[in-house]
Amino acid sequence: MIIGIDIGSTTTKAVSIEDGKITRRIKTRASDAITAATGAFGKMILENRININTIEKIKITGAGSSKINDDIFGIPTGRVKEIEAIGIGGMFLSGMSNIIITNIGTGTVIIEAGDKGIFHFGGSGVGGGTILGLAKKLLSTQEFSDIMELAENGKVNQVDLLLGDITDTSISFLSGESTASNFGKMLDTASSGDIALAIINMVYQVIGVLSVFAARARNSSRVIVTGNGSKNTIGQKVLNSISEMYGIKFIYPDYAEYTTAIGAGLAKQV
Repeated sequence: MIIGIDIGSTTTKAVSIEDGKITRRIKTRASDAITAATGAFGKMILENRININTIEKIKITGAGSSKINDDIFGIPTGRVKEIEAIGIGGMFLSGMSNIIITNIGTGTVIIEAGDKGIFHFGGSGVGGGTILGLAKKLLSTQEFSDIMELAENGKVNQVDLLLGDITDTSISFLSGESTASNFGKMLDTASSGDIALAIINMVYQVIGVLSVFAARARNSSRVIVTGNGSKNTIGQKVLNSISEMYGIKFIYPDYAEYTTAIGAGLAKQV
């Protein structure tokens, strides 16, 4: 059995891998990398009643993995580069190669993965951390569930300036409902729900357009979306609207939030 652990800046994820199959998945939160790694490993062992002697190796990745310099609980522990882990995990979960992978976490990274290798295409500091940071100041909450609940009843046209607000004609393939400027209107009557929706809309529009540019640069018609942000239902709607405009398909694999941990566990040379 191999244990793959992705030590992120906010959430740590772990998976168990046996005979090339993902058998268990867990998430934890901790304030530092060592606590996160040992906590995730302990949770995996205790909750699933795993005999520690059956674990052949632990493979770690993510922002906090550089803080782990020794074996964990005496089990051989190796480090996998995060870009490689995302690429391996994305290809495994999607069953595809020669793909663009957009991994949405605290920030966003875009990976090119395929027969020629795994490469860091680019990315953005815009991601889940952006949503939480703006919500803290604009909505006085950093609880993700609260932000999503507010956004469900929001109207983005109370905050964003739309093309229809400034012109009676369409521009290229853009309709009057397309965004001219995120937060460019901000009516005095905008509610907390309107602002919450506008924050999510802005973040996923940036991610979506960057992903489209990456896909087009590699003559691809699809983008695999992974990371915690892949499960944001409102974000998915934003990405799907971008898909309709640009003809690029966004694909959300099962267990996409565990992509990096899975890729670490499956990496061969560690």
